[in-house]
Amino acid sequence: MIRRALVLLATAIAIGGCHDDPVAVGDVTPPAAPRGFYSVTGDHTVYLNWLGNTESDVAGYNVRVSDCANGPACPYNLVGSTTSNSFTVTGLPNGVRKYFAIEAYDYAGNISDLTYEDVNDTPRPEGFAQALNNYLEASPGSGWDFSAFATRTHDDPSADMFFGDNGSVTLMFVPDLSTDIQDAGYTASLDDVDFSPTTGWASSGSVELIQGHSYIVWTRDDHYAKFRVTDIVPAGPSTPKRVIFDWAYQVATGNRELRNRPVRPSGPRPIHWPDPA
Repeated sequence: MIRRALVLLATAIAIGGCHDDPVAVGDVTPPAAPRGFYSVTGDHTVYLNWLGNTESDVAGYNVRVSDCANGPACPYNLVGSTTSNSFTVTGLPNGVRKYFAIEAYDYAGNISDLTYEDVNDTPRPEGFAQALNNYLEASPGSGWDFSAFATRTHDDPSADMFFGDNGSVTLMFVPDLSTDIQDAGYTASLDDVDFSPTTGWASSGSVELIQGHSYIVWTRDDHYAKFRVTDIVPAGPSTPKRVIFDWAYQVATGNRELRNRPVRPSGPRPIHWPDPA
């Protein structure tokens, strides 16, 4: 808004100093609201992406975040600006839902409406290249506890799943049928699994592990998680067979969101509160 005030002041001076010149009109047309806005869930992080505006005078974009979707108690506060059409918001608490919006601004200081997509996201912890041992060869380090981000023995009560191989089939087991597991099929990356389904769980409580496949787990205490097998390492002379996987865990109870997708808004986007001077 300071930039816009300077432009208007310069115009007024020009008009007052030379009455015979045509009246100069400043640019007062704001850009269109950015389109195609979506987020990708990360660990204490949300990755925001949108389509770049087509106006030639767009100078950049403001990124705003709120604790709720709309209404007078839901200000969208400025967290950063960029000239790109992507932005990474860091330092967010895992398991807490946040709401995001983008606005475009031009060189004259005009600011667009906030994005119309209702984009909210709940960051969750994740990890990469985690290894589990074949429990038939080495029980320590064969189980995985998503909530503690730690390995367990296969029979530890806190283990959500454990790895086993009988020589012909490589499997991931859940310790009891209060925890569910299913194969989500081949994925190019862990991010390809965005939302947990409500059906399709393996009635046996086990799934065959295939390199490149992703899997979804619904824990006995109502948390959703996913993992993707990146490697299956044969046993060595002094080492057990191991499975290597990437994982993500939603710490918010009952939240099936594992990677966010945008939805159309159900109501008007609130106007953000002015930033303090």
